[in-house]
This record gives sequence, C-alpha cells and structure tokens, in this order.
Amino acid sequence: MKNNRRDFIKQSSLLGLAMSVSPNFAFSPKSNELIGHGDFQYRVDPKWGMLDPDKVPVVNCHEMVMDRKGRMILLTDEAKNNVIIYDQSGKLLTTWTLGLKSAHGLSLVDEGDAEYLWIVDNGGKIVKSTLDGVIVAEIMPPVTEGIYTEKMRYTPTETAVGPNGDLYVADGYGSQFFLQYDKNGKFIRKFGGDGHGDAQFKTAHGIAVDQRGGKAPTLLCTSRVHNSFKRFTMDGNYIETIFLPGAFVCRPVIHGDNLYAGVCWSRLKYLEQMDNSGFVTILDKDNKVVSNPGGTAPEYRDGKLQLMVQSAPIFKHCHDVCIDQDENIYVCQWNASKTYPIKLTRV
Repeated sequence: MKNNRRDFIKQSSLLGLAMSVSPNFAFSPKSNELIGHGDFQYRVDPKWGMLDPDKVPVVNCHEMVMDRKGRMILLTDEAKNNVIIYDQSGKLLTTWTLGLKSAHGLSLVDEGDAEYLWIVDNGGKIVKSTLDGVIVAEIMPPVTEGIYTEKMRYTPTETAVGPNGDLYVADGYGSQFFLQYDKNGKFIRKFGGDGHGDAQFKTAHGIAVDQRGGKAPTLLCTSRVHNSFKRFTMDGNYIETIFLPGAFVCRPVIHGDNLYAGVCWSRLKYLEQMDNSGFVTILDKDNKVVSNPGGTAPEYRDGKLQLMVQSAPIFKHCHDVCIDQDENIYVCQWNASKTYPIKLTRV
C-alpha cells in the first residue's frame, strides 16, 4: 500500500500542469507544436479545418470519417449543417443536413458499388444515407420492436458494421447495451448492459470491428467510465478488457495495425474526470499504448500501464479521431468552444 501511494504521489508531482486545468483555461494550440511520443509524433495544425462560423457554424464536431476519394467527412450537431465535407488541405467542399440537433455517431461502410454513412442521433434516430445525404434505411427504436421495455432509456451513440453486413448499435448514453441487427435490419441479439462486471458497461460510447493481423473479427466496445475497451466475439461473448487508466476514451478507431482514440477527459482519481483534459491515445498491434499526443508519455511498470493524463492544453475534450493515408490525425472535439477539427501531421 505504501509503494502504491508513493508511486501515486510521484506520478501526481509530474502532472502539475494537468492538475491546473480548469474550465476557464485559455486553450490556444500553437501551430507546428510537436506532440506525441516515440515513433508517433505530430505537428499541430489548429487552423486546418477553420471555417467562417457565420456561414458554416458548428456546435460540437463529434466524429469524422474519410471516404475512398480521400475526402474528410465531419459530423456535427449543428442542425444547419450536420455534415461538413473537406478536402485534405482543409478546404470546404460542401455541407448538407438532416436537421438533427443531437447528431453524434458517424460510421462509413463501403459496399462495393458505393459508400454509405450510418448516422446516429442521441434522440434515438439511426439512419443510413448516401454520401450526399439521401436516407436509404433506418433502424427503429428498440422499444417499438419489444427489444426494450417502455422504462428502458435509449440514447444511442455509435454504430459499426461487421464483415457480413451485421449492424451493431451502441446505446452509450442509454441502457448500456449493444444491439445487433442483420444486414436487413432484423434484430438478432443484445449484450452488455449497465454495471461494473467484465461484460458490462458504464458509458458504452463506441464500437469498432477489429481484424488487425488477419485475425478473425472481434468487437472492440468502449466502456468510457471504466477507462477501457472491452473485446467481444461477433455474437456478443466477452473476451478481454484493455484497461487505459486515466483515459476516458471515446470510440476505438482502427488504422493499419494500430488503434487510435480520442480521450474526452483524463483523471487523477478513479471516476473523477477533469474538464478540459483530453488528449489522443495510440495503441500498437499488441494493444500496448505507444503514444499520447497531448498527454503524458505511456509508462509500463511490471507490465502494467500507469495513469495517463493530459500534459499540455492542446485539446479540451477529444471526441473522435480520423486517420488519413499518410497517418495524419484529425481530432474532433466536444464542448470545445465550437472549434473545428485540429490536424496532427505525423513527422
């Protein structure tokens, strides 16, 4: 117990800057500032996605994906323009909207003939659309099909599509279940639920299909309050937990052999998140943290990952990341003074 306390005090003494972060802190990332660790270091470009807020306003820049043309597709909860599409230089290409006031989750699926977007609104609306905003399918709220009872809260946050076309819905702000549907929208099963058990969740915020290394696909599911990703089989059986102490992670994003995630908050005490304390975390093929742009350097002691927190006020609340073909990172933020995405150029 004494050693644990000594380690915590030592760690805390190195994190004075992180502890000083408060909601009123003036965040102004510097252009070309170098952040990150090891082989994953980046130059900050805070002006990359800046637009005229009078013409193209945003509230929260929730998520971003890249289509096969290399266009960066951003989802916002500004009902005037839910979707903003950039080229990779940060130039605005177009915008469109579905009039959603709580648009939150954005997933892209390539069906060969065309690419489609799955868009999740926290109000319970989940739609599949073309890249120019034509709705082609919709998933009904689970209470309408008897999947949930009337008393169960439903506030979906994310989707992922399996190799066979099955759709997985994360009810991250609701009843903490993941709901599985076949490619035609027929309900198959739900798994997870609220709690602190291995196969349970607190803020089941995101989900992704992991096929790294040519392995059989599995599901990586966020349990944000637990500072964890939890791995499940494609039919909802628990496999393992990837614990990321200090990091309130959002959805997992797979690119090549690596796993990336935005960290919405970091903490010094269990469950006590600090406002304006986000960063980005990067894991290798073995799910070992190799870099924390904007956060403290990852440290392992006796094989155990130590507490990670924000080290510099680059970000407020990182909600999602998108990785391009050159392994640059585009960071989307929630509750960040209506800022546009920040680009991290890999060096």
